[in-house]
Formats: sequence, structure tokens, C-alpha cells
Amino acid sequence: MDRIRIVFVCLGNICRSPLGEGLFRHKVDKAGLAHAFEIDSSGTSAYHVGELPDPGSIAVARKHDIDITDQRSRQFVADEVLDWDYVVAMDDSNRRNIMRLIDGDVDAIRGKLWLMRNFEFEEDGSGDDDGVPDPWGGGRRGFDDVYDIVDRSCTHLLAHIRRKHNL
Repeated sequence: MDRIRIVFVCLGNICRSPLGEGLFRHKVDKAGLAHAFEIDSSGTSAYHVGELPDPGSIAVARKHDIDITDQRSRQFVADEVLDWDYVVAMDDSNRRNIMRLIDGDVDAIRGKLWLMRNFEFEEDGSGDDDGVPDPWGGGRRGFDDVYDIVDRSCTHLLAHIRRKHNL
């Protein structure tokens, strides 16, 4: 079986998408499915390429026994869009940036491009089109709130993928 490839995307790849990658990887590992997935994160900008996740993301992940300090920010590029089975944008702005990378070719990414909160309360991805708020500069509470949103969303996203791929 080919591995299911999923990438979480935000603007700088230091706050939200590293939490998406870390939380999803944690849930996949707990389910004994690490062999079935390739999991990554990236940003639509190059602002922080090569940097560690934000200290707030590291702290909130660590508080939940998840270590994301092995991650480094990287930029999401057009050449990789079609390589992923799931491209999970953290907000509409980043979804639009991804669409620009593929010149608006909706058919090329149909069924692959999602917003994180599409899965917050719905396993089928039919949930809110709201964005995950950017916690940068919002203090500890901002990172806690983002963690909770991403945690709920990753739980339902994994359930969706397991059902769709018979895992």
C-alpha cells in the first residue's frame, strides 16, 4: 500500500501547521498507523525557512507530551501540490495562496485541499470554513486555543482518512 501523504499549511510554518503536523503524527502513532502515512507541514511564505516552531507552539505541544522540536520551517512550493493526498490549510488566506500556486486549477486539487476546521466537529469534512486563528503574539491563551482546535480537527481528520482508506 502506498503511504497516505498529508501536509499541514499555514503562513510561516512556525505556529499552526507545526501543531497540525505534531498532533496528527501523535494520533497516527497512537493508532499504530505510522507505517501508512507521510506527514509534513509547510508555510506559504518563506519568512521563517529553517527555523524551529514558535516557542509557544513548542510549549503547548510539550504540555501535551508532544515534541515538535525536530521540525523546521519550510516553504510550500507549486511543484509539490499534486504530490500530496491531503493538503490541509489553516485558513482561507493560505488556501487562496495554494490555489495561486496551481493557477486556480481546481480540478487538479479537488478532494485534496481542505481547511483544518472543516474537520473540527465533522468527520466528513463538511464543517466550518473558518480559519484557525494565528496565535502569534496572542500569548499563552492563543496557543492553547489553537491547540484545542487543531486537536479536535486532527481527531476527525484521522477518522475520515481511516474510513476512506479502510485503515
